[in-house]
Amino acid sequence: MQKELDAIALDATNRLLAAPMACKEAKEAAKGYLAARGTPKEREALIAFLRELSEDITSIGDLETFAKSREAKSEFGEEGAKAFLAHVEELKKSGALFCDCPACKAAEDLLDLRRELLK
Repeated sequence: MQKELDAIALDATNRLLAAPMACKEAKEAAKGYLAARGTPKEREALIAFLRELSEDITSIGDLETFAKSREAKSEFGEEGAKAFLAHVEELKKSGALFCDCPACKAAEDLLDLRRELLK
């Protein structure tokens, strides 16, 4: 079970690192966690990484606010912003709690495992 859990955590961490939209702080925390794996500092690095992810993951409410903003129109253009808002509304209807971008999805996967990872 522990090997499987470690493999899942490693996969999600690598997905986060590969996500272009992941913030610098999350990527730094991920790298710190990977560097500490198998050392006495692993738990401390994991706690810091999970704390960073919990601060960075975008809630569906925050995503909806962004999708309705001028910044979204500036980022995606008028039509792109409309399509993005429609996507966010579908996510919300489906019961999603967080953004579904690769960075947030990886963060959600790790945060869902936090109890098991911290045992």
